[in-house]
Amino acid sequence: MKILVTGAAGFVSGYLIPELLELGHEVVGLDNHSKYGTLEKSYDGHPRYRLVTGDAKRVDLLTELLEGCDHFVASAAMIGGITYFHALAYDLLAENERIIAASFDAAIAAHRRGRLQKITIVSSSMVFENANEFPTPEGAERRSPPPSSTYGFQKLACEYYAQGAWEQYKLPYTICRPFNCVGIGERRALHDTDVTSGNIKLAMSHVVPDIVQKILKGQDPLHILGSGDQVRCYTYGGDLAKGIAAAMFAPGARNEDFNLSIPTATTVLELSELVWKKIHGEAVPFRHVSDAPYPYDVQRRVPDCSKAQRVLGFEAKTSLSETLDEVIPWIREEIRLGRI
Repeated sequence: MKILVTGAAGFVSGYLIPELLELGHEVVGLDNHSKYGTLEKSYDGHPRYRLVTGDAKRVDLLTELLEGCDHFVASAAMIGGITYFHALAYDLLAENERIIAASFDAAIAAHRRGRLQKITIVSSSMVFENANEFPTPEGAERRSPPPSSTYGFQKLACEYYAQGAWEQYKLPYTICRPFNCVGIGERRALHDTDVTSGNIKLAMSHVVPDIVQKILKGQDPLHILGSGDQVRCYTYGGDLAKGIAAAMFAPGARNEDFNLSIPTATTVLELSELVWKKIHGEAVPFRHVSDAPYPYDVQRRVPDCSKAQRVLGFEAKTSLSETLDEVIPWIREEIRLGRI
């Protein structure tokens, strides 16, 4: 099958596109390189992959690229770490609304022409920002108070776009919600503002890479945001890619939404101690101090993953420890090269 993936140079797509190529599909990627600049990917020269530089807000370009495509993965978005949520509160909402509206306009037209089978939306666990059900099942985003952040609210709006396009135009969809994706390949964004944590400038304002780089750079005591009791489920990017691919092609995924995550809950403090021991061993005792948290720092995010297991046969199995064994050496090398 032929698949269009927007946000092709993004972090999640860096795992998804190789997964789709491995499954034998032809992939067209679209990205404007506004976040990281031009990056080299291991699959750039793959005979079934073509990367187009362009703006995902352009309906005419999306319409052209969707010609002959069977599937569309709408992954393009302005996204960053927790510091983005208040520093760029308007831009996150406005820019991402323009992107998702263009994506659905083009997808509806392509589906009408007869070949496009479905649109797959890469949403976010931030739709559950104010959830009060744990583990949080699909559907809780409609029962819970709406997200407080503009980013979470816009991601919820993406899911309503899918509902509306089906109800009015019969465009089939699937919604995928990643939870705290972790892996290699993410770098400091071009338009990041300088934010420090203790004596270290944050790299991405995402908890795992920032804790790793602070410890690698010798920060002691380690600075963490808030108490460290915040709970997350850290999902390996390779697992997430398999989950998205399963959701794209499973017959039972039509017009359904899925939480894609490892079910294991870990506090920020537990994560910090694990990284510390992997880098320092037992020779250096773990010490930390708590900095004032940012707004929208969700305290508890634990998904119910049973629907993905039941409908897709998907289960994320890579442990946080295994993921860190890949991430830590990569960040060490990025620091050596001066990129973090």
